Amino acid sequence: MKVDVLLGLQWGDEGKGKVVDVLTPGYKNIVRFQGGPNAGHTLEFNKIKHVLHSIPSGIFHTDKVNIIGNGMVIDPILLKSEIKELEALGVNVKTQLLISDKVNLILPTHRLLDAAYEAKKGKNKIGSTLKGIGPVYTDKVARCGLRAGDLLSDSYEEKYENIIAHHTILLEAYKGEKYSDEDEAEWNDAIDYLRKLNIINTEYYINQALDKNQTVLAEGAQGTMLDIDYGSYPFVTSSNTVCAAVSNGMGIAPAKMGEVYGIFKAYCTRVGGGPFPTELNDEDGQKLRDEGNEYGATTGRPRRCGWLDMVALKYSIMLNGVTQLIMTKVDVLNHFNEINVATAYRSKNGETNEIPYDLETIDPVYKSIKGWNQPLDNVNTKEALPQALKDYIQWIEDETGVPVTMISVGPDRKQIIMMR
Repeated sequence: MKVDVLLGLQWGDEGKGKVVDVLTPGYKNIVRFQGGPNAGHTLEFNKIKHVLHSIPSGIFHTDKVNIIGNGMVIDPILLKSEIKELEALGVNVKTQLLISDKVNLILPTHRLLDAAYEAKKGKNKIGSTLKGIGPVYTDKVARCGLRAGDLLSDSYEEKYENIIAHHTILLEAYKGEKYSDEDEAEWNDAIDYLRKLNIINTEYYINQALDKNQTVLAEGAQGTMLDIDYGSYPFVTSSNTVCAAVSNGMGIAPAKMGEVYGIFKAYCTRVGGGPFPTELNDEDGQKLRDEGNEYGATTGRPRRCGWLDMVALKYSIMLNGVTQLIMTKVDVLNHFNEINVATAYRSKNGETNEIPYDLETIDPVYKSIKGWNQPLDNVNTKEALPQALKDYIQWIEDETGVPVTMISVGPDRKQIIMMR
């Protein structure tokens, strides 16, 4: 048995949570392998919208095991709040959730540092969610982080006090907010709660599950174009979001990876600063934002919107070894007579089909494609799709060489059409 992988191919917000929820019935174990509460995976069913930040999106299926892998970072305070909200809906999280003992913990001082660092950047702000993600990954690499396993250790107090002392010096240097008694009280309460959850050596659990022929789905967060190495640096997240990160973030060998589901929107969006070649600052851009309700699930910030970028999409497919494509938010394009798609970039050096080092200095070369200009509310089979939409999907398949096996035509979990 191999681990199947699902990840975003753009700048995040591609609809991964909904698709994981749809695919979960075919898997026994759902694993998050990187990122943290900066993710906002939205699921909608029974006319209720649910937004998950740290917990894998299979949590609403009672017979599944959901695992927070070692590559993640978690905020005990936010995790406790997320679990309480799910329990209020009748979800028995404590029996369905496993947490790696090697996952790094976000302290309140990490969030304070995140805000201080972002403020210091002035006009060059990254667009951080201010959840403490960057600072906690920094401590992880600097080998001074606090991990879930430390909560069960006799040396916890010493490690905690050392890291708080270190952060206090940094906050004073950056003129950030001070760590308060209220922060510490909330932290201690959350830590006591976290200690009662299932903190285990998840890499053994996952590999043993594979040995028992149990199915495993790895759920990515953010998107390939936000990868710390391959994204539009420095306007990226603080973790590796590509398929290669699955091995590190779960503790499995590369040879144990199977299908790679790549999710992309029928257009593009991104949040925060950084280059965005196909961005639309016009009526079409606002129309995409309104039709797609493009506001961040975690931050509430309006997303920047633009046409589909095939140069970036092909790049992501190459990096991740995508075997199946899933196109979401197709319905957002329902009322466009024509759709533009970027097929190349133009710079002072001519046209290119590759992602350049500097995305700020290029302009997109567009191909115009006929839109279907009709609603898809009552469409639930591939045969019933408008011909123009079928042609659009076929063109994407021809360009990428990868089949589009699923499309999403609305926010509800039922609004999925299987294409193959």
